[in-house]
Amino acid sequence: MNQEYPSALLEKAVKEFSKLPGIGRKTATRLVLHLLRKDDEEVTSFADSLTTLKREARYCNECLSISDTEICPICANPLRDHSIICVVENIQDVMAVENTMQYRGVYHVLGGVISPMDGVSPGDLNIGSLVNRVAAGDVKEVILALSSTMEGDTTNFYIYRKLSQYNVKLSVIARGISIGDELEYADEVTLGSSIVNRQPFNGKTI
Repeated sequence: MNQEYPSALLEKAVKEFSKLPGIGRKTATRLVLHLLRKDDEEVTSFADSLTTLKREARYCNECLSISDTEICPICANPLRDHSIICVVENIQDVMAVENTMQYRGVYHVLGGVISPMDGVSPGDLNIGSLVNRVAAGDVKEVILALSSTMEGDTTNFYIYRKLSQYNVKLSVIARGISIGDELEYADEVTLGSSIVNRQPFNGKTI
């Protein structure tokens, strides 16, 4: 047992928490000790919520965002414009765009971006299902709302090539998002402006 911890149980819990992204051992220790001070009911509720999420959460059959049902509330909403698809990297980006209250279309979650350095190829992403949605013929515009990084731009270009045979407008969010920034960390005003002022995408970076 590491002598830093007076209890093997504490050390094991800290080790598990520190596996979470952005959580170091000091933060993990604070979180574990915080839970240790809570009532049994609160800790049980916390643990049950994670277990239930892992066991019961599913992904929308259309946009591939996380959902409690086969079709998520956004895709099921008849008031949304289903002819416009906003392509994002992950579920956090869906939440970020929704928080701007500037977009009324639907989404498509890729599950990442093309990154050869990280071993992520086009086949690892939800690009084929995006092409199928466009090929169905009901989509008028695809907004490429990926992070303004080299990987994001590479993915934009790949999607552009895959969709170029279809009669669909391709646009990219305006570069109000700084180069290298990830979408989920942009402030709502800047992100909302970038969506509203999106520009046609011609296969080149802006």
